[in-house]
Amino acid sequence: MERSLYGTARGLAQPLIAGLVTALVGFSASFALVVVGLRAVGADQRQAVSALLASCLAVGGLAIWYGIRRRQPISIAWSTPGAALLAAAGRQHGGYPAAVGAFAVAGLLIVLTGLSGRLVGWIGRIPGPITSALLAGVLLPLCLAPVRAAVQLPALALAPIAVWLLLSRIARRWAAPAALAVALVEVAVHHNGRLGGSGAGLLPRFDFTVPTVSLGALVGIALPLYVITMAAQNLPGQAVLRGFGYDVELRPALLGTGAATTAGAPLGVFGVCLAAISAALSAGPDAHPDPRRRWIASVTAGVVYIALGLSAALATSLLAVTPPLLIEAVAGLALMSTFGSALAAAVSGPDHREAAAITFAVSASGISVLSIGASFWGLVCGLAVLAIQRAGIRSKTVKELA
Repeated sequence: MERSLYGTARGLAQPLIAGLVTALVGFSASFALVVVGLRAVGADQRQAVSALLASCLAVGGLAIWYGIRRRQPISIAWSTPGAALLAAAGRQHGGYPAAVGAFAVAGLLIVLTGLSGRLVGWIGRIPGPITSALLAGVLLPLCLAPVRAAVQLPALALAPIAVWLLLSRIARRWAAPAALAVALVEVAVHHNGRLGGSGAGLLPRFDFTVPTVSLGALVGIALPLYVITMAAQNLPGQAVLRGFGYDVELRPALLGTGAATTAGAPLGVFGVCLAAISAALSAGPDAHPDPRRRWIASVTAGVVYIALGLSAALATSLLAVTPPLLIEAVAGLALMSTFGSALAAAVSGPDHREAAAITFAVSASGISVLSIGASFWGLVCGLAVLAIQRAGIRSKTVKELA
């Protein structure tokens, strides 16, 4: 009897620990990037706190709902590539309210995709190298930040970089969180623990922003945010789950995450989606030997995300007194592996290499034309070059056959 109870407790502890690790790694590795992205599009500290809190509640609530209802380890996250996109997009005409309107529209596009399988097919037909090049272009400025910080802020930046390098070899999943922890400890020591100087306080609160419609924000934020979230999060997230043997339908996940994004946009929710990289932490054998028990891990992660949301004000207060370049550097360290993978995928095939290179170059350029950011123009230019190349190949083939 005692052995049976011990075995049950041990079997329950494994998915609980896996869920805790999933949430801690997912939150700590990217929340700084979320704040950077929100501040870039015009959010003040109160609005950033509200966005982080609302996003955690949405992520946690949906993870609990899907896990309990479907008994599958369906991990939910915010769109990390989407946050990087916001950081690259910068302030829009119309300010933060226009960006909030773009968040809501991106969520509506996700809902429409869930209602129409045709839209999933359209996104799926965008060549992988093009979407990978778009992602790499969006990430490049952030991945250059550690280099600039090492030169401009060596006293603060070198220690987090060294910790990241060390743990990348021995405990990769903890490398980015540890680098962030070192940076925040340095800042806290430098300020003698005095936080919250900007008036936001240390208690999390919702801050409602009335969305406005701006053509520049719709084209420069909403459309690229939708494409990059679908291509870099939702579709790979489904693939990860299927790779572990779970037949997960994409439609319910799109409807739920899209609706949560749209409903939460006035509070700052910019993109709730399926987890991709961190999904393996809850869905893999490390979560539990029995695949039927791994849903406990994703539900646990949801509970922890909600708890972490309560620390939103403290987290953003720490970041508020941190040099912006140091925040960007830590975010860049967390994204370095994703950047490398995206860049490798972008140039892997010779048929798309030139179009992908142009997509990457334009997306990374930081240009703004007609108040529309570089990511949109990168996607347009890459697809246009690809279409021209394919038209030329078809024309040549027809002449040869004639």
